[in-house]
Amino acid sequence: MMKPKYPERVQIAHLPTPVHRLERLSKHLGGPDLYIKRDDETGLATGGNKTRKLEFLVAEALSQGCDHLVTTGAPQSNHCRQTAAAAASNGLGCTLVLRGEEPEIITGNILLDKLLGAHLYWAGERPCNEVMAQVSSELQSMGRKPYQIPLGGSNVLGATSYVLAMEELTEQLQEQRLNVDFIVFASSSGGTQAGIVLGAEIYDFKGQILGISVDHPAEVVQTQVAALATATAAHLGLGQLAIAHRVDVNDDYLGGGYAIVGETEREAIQMVGQLEGILLDPVYTGRAMGGLIDLIRWGAFTRGQSVLFWHTGGTAALPAFADKLI
Repeated sequence: MMKPKYPERVQIAHLPTPVHRLERLSKHLGGPDLYIKRDDETGLATGGNKTRKLEFLVAEALSQGCDHLVTTGAPQSNHCRQTAAAAASNGLGCTLVLRGEEPEIITGNILLDKLLGAHLYWAGERPCNEVMAQVSSELQSMGRKPYQIPLGGSNVLGATSYVLAMEELTEQLQEQRLNVDFIVFASSSGGTQAGIVLGAEIYDFKGQILGISVDHPAEVVQTQVAALATATAAHLGLGQLAIAHRVDVNDDYLGGGYAIVGETEREAIQMVGQLEGILLDPVYTGRAMGGLIDLIRWGAFTRGQSVLFWHTGGTAALPAFADKLI
């Protein structure tokens, strides 16, 4: 297969992120050997998977002469927090359009957004994309040149970062002589999964890839991921690749809905924290790890297999969910 033609990127992330065994958690669950890829340690204002994406997105913004980043997300958006940090570290302005109304208590990612110098707009009941367009227009009228980043940074540039991340992972697995049967992670806006799936195809990863949806039905995520992976392949000069067969999504753990913490997330966060000293987040990795734990318990993964959990970050949001977690 042809090698990807990667676009320019700015160095923001601390890479490569570590891969190591979850020895105590593996023993406790009595199932497969569990490993973790620590993208919570990418280094940008507590890190996370969006840092990889922002390397490409910020590079394009700078190449276009833009001086202001505009993006959107939920009130405790990890993507928004990392975008604010990326803007600050590159001398750019930043406006975040957050869903709903401003809460009375400022904590978690919202606190960090403000400390990082971002301007916050609350969309209320209006569609966030509509507010983003309005904000960008206002910035232009003030003589600024805004660069809009989609929800989660999930476009071809964002997905490209996880194609490259799969090259990083396959090299680490070879160095450690690890054979991983499954990669499991939280999936939402689709950019991370699209990149991992495409990267697995390019770098000949033989294992299976499972995204655990945190907010949408499986068929919605699968369609979105397959389309984005195909578009990313074309963007990287790889032509038309058949990717859909590698897109696997589990939506059994949606619980009460997006960012609604239940027993699944609570148990997973406490278990991994108390056995491994690793913090998961209440919205994404807590739900995905909770799903993985449940799947192990009913035998979907078994002894003799190896599963790598890709930690996508988000622990800065934990204080905002304190009353639901302890």
